[in-house]
Amino acid sequence: MKKDNNAVIYWLLTGCILIFIMVIVGGITRLTHSGLSMSNYKLISGTIPPMNEVEWNEAFDLYKQYPEYQKLNYGMSLEEFKDIYFWEWIHRVIGRFIGLVFIIPFIYFLVRKRLSSSTIKKAIILLFMGGFQGFLGWYMVKSGLVDRPDVSHYRLAAHLTTAFLTFSYTFWVALDLIFPNKKEINTKIRNFIRLSFVVLVIQIIYGAFVAGLDAGWIHNHWPMMSEGKFIHETAYSELNPVYLNFIEGKSGVQFVHRTLAYIVVAFVLAIWYKTSKLELTKWQAKGVNLLLIIVGFQFLLGVLTILLAVPVWLGVLHQVGAFFLLSAMVLTLHRFTR
Repeated sequence: MKKDNNAVIYWLLTGCILIFIMVIVGGITRLTHSGLSMSNYKLISGTIPPMNEVEWNEAFDLYKQYPEYQKLNYGMSLEEFKDIYFWEWIHRVIGRFIGLVFIIPFIYFLVRKRLSSSTIKKAIILLFMGGFQGFLGWYMVKSGLVDRPDVSHYRLAAHLTTAFLTFSYTFWVALDLIFPNKKEINTKIRNFIRLSFVVLVIQIIYGAFVAGLDAGWIHNHWPMMSEGKFIHETAYSELNPVYLNFIEGKSGVQFVHRTLAYIVVAFVLAIWYKTSKLELTKWQAKGVNLLLIIVGFQFLLGVLTILLAVPVWLGVLHQVGAFFLLSAMVLTLHRFTR
């Protein structure tokens, strides 16, 4: 029986699509400040939302015990609570569904001997990454239930980045099966695209920092920051010592994110320029062209997001753009690696 057939590829790509949906819902959850509405974690019973007024009041009373209600949403109505509860609930349900979609087919393929030993090892890594992603979600929410009405931006960044990396690796494993035949590679180009991938991941981390610190609601100007300055003085004077501004300060983190956007564009342009001199395969050319198109759209979305002070729909669209840009980078890197 042929191993690693189309069914396995479809299974992996389905996982990619579900992670993509999960990230979109996670973005909405964050931008609507819904993430702390479910103050406890129940693996099984947590999949069922409150079914009557008594249960809704119990969930609302639990929410009232924590800082977000006491410091930010005091006086919120039950109906308003239901709105934010929905997004966090659906976010958690999708996470559990992804687990089932991965584990059940994985066991089936194992029993039917449809996986090669290499794919089994990769799938086990994916299983670990998915479990770790779930843990980070719980760990992130926990940080907002102590003394501050918000989650740690470090934990938010870890949670989001792990989701992006889990998607990337799932997509990579699927690409290994879609393109099983290896070819000669240009190591210099491959290594440069690897570096570009790292820079893009750092930019995604800073995007999470901006979201976690609500840093998109300041300096809503472009191409300069407030008062027509390339770097506003608050970017380096808000906190002490100075370096903290660039990992914990709103202005400093926004400045890094804005600046990295130019650097990401420069790397993509460099990939396009370096590869334009080579004879490319069809999928190498497609990967590079996708990178070029998507990075342009993503840059535009970033500018509009900052100018319009992060409306929910645009913030989510910007996050979706990051997802597609990462996908194009993974595809390009894969085609210049194998």
